[in-house]
Amino acid sequence: MSYQALYRVWRPQRFDDVVGQQVITQTLKNAIITNQISHAYLFAGPRGTGKTSAAKIFAKAVNCHHQKNGEPCNQCEICQAITDGTLNDVIEIDAASNNGVEEIRDIRDKAKYAPTQADYKVYIIDEVHMLSTGAFNALLKTLEEPPANVIFILATTEPHKIPLTILSRVQRFDFHRISPQDIFDRMKYILDEKQFKYEDKALWVIANAAEGGMRDALSILDQVLSFSDDHVKLDDALLVTGSVTKKLMQSYFMQVVQHQSPEALKTMDQILEQGKDGQRFIEDLISFIRDILLYQESPDLIQVASTGLKDEDFQTLSQLASAQLMYQMIDILNQVQDEMRFTTHPDVYLEVLTIRLSQIDDSQQEKVTNAADERELTRLKQQVEKLQQLVKQLQQPGGTQPKTVKAQKRRENTGVQPVRINLEQVYRILDHATKQDLIDLQNMWPDVLNMLNPAYRSLLELSKPVAASPDGVVVSFDNGFLLQKASVGSLADNINQGLEKITGSERHVVFVPSAKWPQIRHDFLADRGYFDKQKGSQVADPVKEPAKKEQDQITKQATQMFGSADVEIKDD
Repeated sequence: MSYQALYRVWRPQRFDDVVGQQVITQTLKNAIITNQISHAYLFAGPRGTGKTSAAKIFAKAVNCHHQKNGEPCNQCEICQAITDGTLNDVIEIDAASNNGVEEIRDIRDKAKYAPTQADYKVYIIDEVHMLSTGAFNALLKTLEEPPANVIFILATTEPHKIPLTILSRVQRFDFHRISPQDIFDRMKYILDEKQFKYEDKALWVIANAAEGGMRDALSILDQVLSFSDDHVKLDDALLVTGSVTKKLMQSYFMQVVQHQSPEALKTMDQILEQGKDGQRFIEDLISFIRDILLYQESPDLIQVASTGLKDEDFQTLSQLASAQLMYQMIDILNQVQDEMRFTTHPDVYLEVLTIRLSQIDDSQQEKVTNAADERELTRLKQQVEKLQQLVKQLQQPGGTQPKTVKAQKRRENTGVQPVRINLEQVYRILDHATKQDLIDLQNMWPDVLNMLNPAYRSLLELSKPVAASPDGVVVSFDNGFLLQKASVGSLADNINQGLEKITGSERHVVFVPSAKWPQIRHDFLADRGYFDKQKGSQVADPVKEPAKKEQDQITKQATQMFGSADVEIKDD
């Protein structure tokens, strides 16, 4: 097989060749230069951003005896063997197909032996998130007590699926999506080296279609080169990527914002006749509207050359539609894009979409906005009048402060504003709450706190979970001030994210004051009929009932074993 794909031929062999990840590559080079090499690394990020390539370069650099400034020489026997994949001391494993306990145990056993040729034995485990729970536990033992001269490099596109026990024992590097400008520059360099002809606009189409992945960009470029006989043309790039020409996009946008439905439908027919992909068309249109919005805000926010349009075009387009109108267009586009994912008739959705976009009434939106402004102005005027009346009462001899003013002063003196408790959400959680869920949550609560930043962690110092269900948590606060701060921020979302990472499921988080929790719980039991209303006695408690049955069973067994005289029951 003589021909090799571009992404294989032009795979980075030095850190400086890795595109768009300068911070990561410089950090790795500095670690090699200063000999501060860790035993385990995690490379996380989207596909095609250089994770595996960086891992192989790192394996070469730590073992190269002629490395300079942290870069491998790529000339010595070790470097060439690693590049060819023939060095036994650098082992690359695909966790998607080797995800069992036995495979990881085999790695753990072989890692104990010293490297045969290189200075370090390097294990590169790709798609590590595919490992089973047992395999992760087997790998954890090795990461806790790593053998000498062994380095593990874990690569993944889904770091949230990796257990926290593994994450805490590795140095993590997050690879980011590569910018279209960096992808454009890299493709231009490759084509210049191969002496191929190309159009800059065609390269921009490919760079935007790659969505931040260098490998995807080179794969698309390979297709275009094959299609157009080693000449990268704009029309061929549009055809291969399924994108829409800027000329058609510009005409379509102008027609819908000017309410010209028949003309817009004709333009849509031209787009469909060219075999354009419906999903790609909507993505291109959203990107097109986004560029106009940014240009309206400030022309410096976008690189006009990368869009395929001119400044004059943007000036005309930005004057045709208001920002509010374009916000509505993006909302409709997102909705239709979600609806047409599984349809076999995208043309119908696109035609309906065209009519909907053409019928957006910007003037009506302005009327709604003006009406809302007038209502707000009326409300503010009423508040001013009330305040003026209060001032007059206070200025009168012997005048007393209204109760509302006194209450406001008390709140100002204490610095605590009342927090509204959403009882409906609390009751929804209590309906399915169990004692075991609460115990499990209390056990994992320290891990949840460790995942929060210090500011949020300090808010939870005087709090604790008091009820839990499979999909919800009730957290009580001893301090009213901390409860107020927690209720107005995004603390609940952060706790939910932490619980989702640990348990794999989302849980709704509700905050309540500790002083009111007994009454809230009592009201819930009464509302659900757990009290005998005539005698006022509690019938059952759904939160404690499973635990009570278990306790009765244990008590019975203990009585049978030791006798009732020697058994004493005490509450914790």
